[in-house]
This record gives sequence, structure tokens and C-alpha cells, in this order.
Amino acid sequence: MKQLKGACIIGQSGGPTSVINASAYGAIKTALESNVITHVYAACNGIKGVLEDCLIDMNQEDPAELAYMKYTPSSALGSCRYKLKDPDEDDIDFRRILDIFIKYNVRYFFYNGGNDSMDTCNKISKFMLKNNYPCKVMGIPKTIDNDLIGTDHCPGFGSAAKYIATSVMEVYQDARVYDTGMVAIIEAMGRNAGWLTASAALASYKGTGPDLIYLPEVPFDMNNFLNDVQEVYDKNSKCIVVVSEGIRDKNGRYISEYGSDMSQSKDSFGHAQLGGLAAYLADEAKKKTGAKVRGIELSLLQRCAAHCASQTDIDESFSAGKAAVENAIAGVTDKMVGFERSYMDGKYVCNIKLFDLNIVANTEKKVPREWINEAGNGLNSQFIDYALPLIQGKTQLSYEDGLPRFVRLKKIKV
Repeated sequence: MKQLKGACIIGQSGGPTSVINASAYGAIKTALESNVITHVYAACNGIKGVLEDCLIDMNQEDPAELAYMKYTPSSALGSCRYKLKDPDEDDIDFRRILDIFIKYNVRYFFYNGGNDSMDTCNKISKFMLKNNYPCKVMGIPKTIDNDLIGTDHCPGFGSAAKYIATSVMEVYQDARVYDTGMVAIIEAMGRNAGWLTASAALASYKGTGPDLIYLPEVPFDMNNFLNDVQEVYDKNSKCIVVVSEGIRDKNGRYISEYGSDMSQSKDSFGHAQLGGLAAYLADEAKKKTGAKVRGIELSLLQRCAAHCASQTDIDESFSAGKAAVENAIAGVTDKMVGFERSYMDGKYVCNIKLFDLNIVANTEKKVPREWINEAGNGLNSQFIDYALPLIQGKTQLSYEDGLPRFVRLKKIKV
């Protein structure tokens, strides 16, 4: 089969992570070394950069500097939250994308993101096919939420999980400094899937973790929660709780709505803005127990903590970007690169597996109910067995003057 020859565009979308740049670097490095891809462009701020003809010439970046991307958090190319409409209803954006592709002879498009980004890939791929424009489109997964269907796990999750487990272990130590009673309620990210919050159970596995964990997969009952806290506090004079920002009551209402109107605000994808849950639950727990209570919202800290990243996560993320380019050059299109787990001599092995964008787009993977205890306030060993291999390895992040050395791109516009 004759290989398609032309330029490529690589873009990033959605929320940043500790390792999204590792994936982008895997794709960029592989593309730059290819004799089939004639030029490597990066879209400024995701698909918006394509629509606005705002592209970075990656061929003009110093290869040695580019290597720092592997250990740089957040989205070095810039990100966006822009939802493309259904092309059958409104194809203006798609025709603009096609014009840009023709202008720069773009024959390969790589998009690095989560559920909504895979939807973007899927729509662009179908539109190019419908308009007889040869172009290979590949999705590169990214999400700390770990909720992409099909793949065993997602780049970004392992590092965020490691940060959350580590932070909870540190809070555990702090909470035991004084001989007075204390309740700490820690809020982790996770709108509809509780993978991140569940990672706090890794701290419990080491004996210094939370007493109670609540995920969106199980309806949240305020009375049961307060009774659980009271019971643990009465027994230990301490209680550490980790809750997902997305916990809801039996009617589907976010618990964060009980204490705030912030969740009424929606983004372009219709997602409610969450937050403030820890403070609200802390206030309710204080009323119930009379104890000193702290509400701790991890917020942005949990998704870009490069200093606490998992080397396993970094290496796998790089391999995902590399595999996307290699498969596209080989003629594969309309797929997302994912992971399949296996074990060799009892040791965890991560294998590359491709998934149809049709399956991945806009579908969420939840924590299996059988991995959550019967009471719905903790995790069992099945989750530990799943998550533990993903947080292994200390990051090889470089330091300068005692501080992290992150990438400094020239970002020369085309």
C-alpha cells in the first residue's frame, strides 16, 4: 500500500494533566523523524488553532528543548473546550478545517484529549472521508478522570492517582500531630466517574489513608454520611474522608448544589461547574460531631503535579503518542490509541491497542460496583490490584536551581 505523504497537525484539548505533553512529544518526535510526514505543525489551543489558522512550526524547535516536554505538565501547545457541531446540521467549522488542511497539505491529524476530544476526532475523520480528502485521523487519549471506554486506563490517571494518594498520606500524618479531635474532608475531581477519588484507597493500602471514600457510582445519602463520620470519630477521635466532586443524591442532584449555585454554570459541552463540596460537607460534619473540621479541595493541584508523577504513566503516555503516528503512517485511521493490560511472570505489562472512535466518543467508563464495598464508602482489593501498577516509578524530571525545568518552546507561528 502506498503511504500517504504530507504534513501533520497535532493538537491538545480539554483539561491539562502531568503527562499530556509526554504524549504530544511522543507524537511530535515520531512525526519529525518520519520520511512520510513532510512537516509537523501544532495547533495553538486545540481545534480553535486550526479554525483560526494559528499553527506553530514544530520543525523550528530545538530537539533538545523539545525533550523537556516529556516531563512538563499542562498543555504546552495550549488547549480549548470547543464543541464542534454535528456536520450534518452545521458544517461551517468542518469546511474551514478542510480548507486549512488543503492549504498546508495536511494528511495526518492527531488530537490529544479526553471524551469530547475523541468526539472531535470522530467528526473530523468522517467529514474528511465524506469529502474524499485523504487524511489519517488518530486520537491520543488524555484524562485524569480515567473514564475513556475500552482502554484499560488513560494517560494522566496514574500520576494524578499517585498525587492524591500521596497527599492523603501526608494529611493523615498532619491530622495526628495533636491529641485533639479532628475531621478532614478532602474533595477530589471526578464528575461522573470516581477513579481519582478511589485512588485515595492506595493510601489506605499503606495504612495511612482515609477512613471513608465516596464515589459518584453510588448514590450519596447525607444521613448515612454523617452517621459514618460520627461512628469513626467516636472510635478514633480522627476521621479522614475523601469525596468525589461529582457525588449525587438518589435523585441525581449534585451534593455540591446543596451549598452553592456554582454548579448551575455550564461549559460549552453542557458540563456543570463543580467545587465547594468539601467546605459544605465540612460544615455539616461540624454540626453533627462538634469536632474541629477541615475542608480541603485539591482542585487544580491534582492534575498537573509533575513533581509527583508516575514514571510508568509518563512512559506509557509517550508510547501512546508514538503509536498514534506510527499507526497513521501505516494507513490506520479513525482510531484512538489505548492500552491493554497483561501480566508476564506475574509482572504488569502495558500493550498498545486501538479502539474505534465511534465507541470511545462521549462514552464514560465507571468504577465497577464490585470494586466498591457494600456500604458504598470504600474500595476493596480489586481496585488496589488495578491501580497499584500504574503509579510505579519516580519521575526523572530535571531541576535547575532547585526548581523544575520545564520546556520553553519558541512557538514560531506559521
